[in-house]
Amino acid sequence: MRVVVTGMGALTPIGNNVEDFWENSKKGKLGIDFIKSIDTSDLEVKIAGELKDFNLYDYIDKKEARRIDRFTQYGLIASMEAFNNSGLDLEKIDKDRFGVMFSSGIGGYNTHEVEIKNVYDRGPKRVSPMYVPMAIINAVGANIAIKYGARGMCTSVVTACATGTNSIGDAFRHIKHGYADVIICGASEAPITTIGIAGFQNMRALNSNNDPERSSIPFDKERSGFVMGEGAGALVLESLEHAQKRGAKILAEVVGYGSTCDAFHITSPDPEGFGASKAMKDAIQEANIDTSEISYINAHGTSTPYNDLFETRAIKNVFKENAKNIPISSTKSMTGHLLGAAGAVESIICVKALQEGFIPPTIGYKVSDEELDLDYVPNVGREAKLNYVLTNSLGFGGHNASLVFKRWE
Repeated sequence: MRVVVTGMGALTPIGNNVEDFWENSKKGKLGIDFIKSIDTSDLEVKIAGELKDFNLYDYIDKKEARRIDRFTQYGLIASMEAFNNSGLDLEKIDKDRFGVMFSSGIGGYNTHEVEIKNVYDRGPKRVSPMYVPMAIINAVGANIAIKYGARGMCTSVVTACATGTNSIGDAFRHIKHGYADVIICGASEAPITTIGIAGFQNMRALNSNNDPERSSIPFDKERSGFVMGEGAGALVLESLEHAQKRGAKILAEVVGYGSTCDAFHITSPDPEGFGASKAMKDAIQEANIDTSEISYINAHGTSTPYNDLFETRAIKNVFKENAKNIPISSTKSMTGHLLGAAGAVESIICVKALQEGFIPPTIGYKVSDEELDLDYVPNVGREAKLNYVLTNSLGFGGHNASLVFKRWE
């Protein structure tokens, strides 16, 4: 069964909806700045990709907002845009064949931080009775399912920074093999908390130069760590038959998915990129196309020394000499790294790129690296005829996930 994208929703550091996010991606807008939501005086890292001009109560009422963590709030908001964008009519959906596959890499960081402080400062009786249902990662998928009455499969896969891509890939397969008609899928993340920044900072994963212009610089020789971002991405996937029957506007087709594990190290990718290579090869094979037909790669591109080098090696493993002819960009140069939500918002970039025939840039690129010698679309986006695009997500634990999207004609 063929699977298509019929709705999308985004909440990102460079746009609080899909159109703003996409337009700012095309322009190369930088969404990284000094952190305003928490006190950073005791933190070494003081910059992140925060949401801008965002008023939660424009989307969710205060009573509901108090009962859900920020990551669930973000996921709900993105799913609402995606559902509305899809034009689905709840009265005409078979709710038993309507699923949700939505997750987060980390989940309720803010709730954990507040309630753990409560237990030690004020005692166990002062821990909120909502602590557990607010903090658990499946809260976001469950709340989306409750909102829309989706009684089909509801899961929350957790694969660190590959979470969003795995959620979309798993939804694709679930529909492809006939288990559902419609699935809302994607991921959300709200990691800009004191403990979130401190944890990644102290493991030396984050860039610490506190220069927004030279912090998230994927594939640049001076890259030294990623920049934290927050937000959510949601896609509505449907079987082609279901979408056409209701006269839906089809945005793109999902045609391939690969998911592997390096089985190598808890934080470092495999130096030769074998697991990432296999994920890309599997996605391309399922799409039933030749590697030469991939016309753009949205890279994981985190701006860490290891990721960008090893991902480049993986791309060369798959595409051989043709690797140098494929435009590759990392939109994390603009948004920072949304952790589990990264693959979801980057899938939206892929769909929009196919629709408009435009490749967004990798901004902040200044210093070339000898071994990183591919076309990273530096600083300025470009028009291109795109038929098939590939997106990669590589997570702590060695999780690799790749998706292939096809332009809808």
